[in-house]
Amino acid sequence: MIRKSALLWTVLVLLGCTSHQPSPFADENAAYYWRTDFVLDSAEQAFMKQYDIRTLYCRYFDVVLDKEHGAIPNATLTFTSAVPDGIDFVPTVFITEACMHQPDDSLAVRLVRRVVQMNETNDVKGVKELQIDCDYTRRSRETFYHFLEQVRAEARRHGMQLSTTIRLHQLSMPAPPADYGVLMLYNTGDPQRFDERNPILDLRDVQPYLRHLNGYELPLCAAYPVFLWQREVHGVYIEHTAEASEILRVKQAVEQRRDELRHRIITYHLSEENINRYNTKDYEAFYHH
Repeated sequence: MIRKSALLWTVLVLLGCTSHQPSPFADENAAYYWRTDFVLDSAEQAFMKQYDIRTLYCRYFDVVLDKEHGAIPNATLTFTSAVPDGIDFVPTVFITEACMHQPDDSLAVRLVRRVVQMNETNDVKGVKELQIDCDYTRRSRETFYHFLEQVRAEARRHGMQLSTTIRLHQLSMPAPPADYGVLMLYNTGDPQRFDERNPILDLRDVQPYLRHLNGYELPLCAAYPVFLWQREVHGVYIEHTAEASEILRVKQAVEQRRDELRHRIITYHLSEENINRYNTKDYEAFYHH
């Protein structure tokens, strides 16, 4: 009896280690908007309506390191179209890792204030979230996490929660101080090995990181690639896209490890060109919960 009780206790402990709280995400479709001018044509508006896209993660600007002035904004978004009604609009800021090699305690406040100012100037109302995107490494992690803590505190002063992107290699690190993360399931391979594997997405490149999913202590949703990547090799332009079948293989693999990832599904990124890259059946499968 003692041995059976001990075995039962061990099983319960192991189950507890891999369980998760209920997902904070409702079943919802979303997309990234990653251009320098916010303008939605009729095809893009129809696509959002057809697939019930209710959240847009929209790149507002990049933050890059300038030798003379330190961390500065770059490639700021302009607004030609108004933000559609009924859409949760998430300003997203990409910050280069180089900025994290020169800590600046004023950067978080300046960044959030710039986002708030852009919202006010362009009549973007009801913003409840800010997202930070950075390809941080072990070297820059501590500085970046401190920066996120400062951004999160400032964002809350303006009624916004904070999310951040999570790349596969970052899953092995402690979770960042954010309300949730977006697992970026694209650009997973080595561009130098394009003749062996698709550098945008290949399940073989994703699999080594799957063991970190269960224990990762941050709510997660997932983003999948629908874009074209073009690069020049010896004067020849080579184009890469992720096959629909490969996207679905990866989607199935990560959702089997962490059921939470099936709830909010994001595609990267919204454009008429990318819409036409896949057919209706493919998009229905991508957005299947």
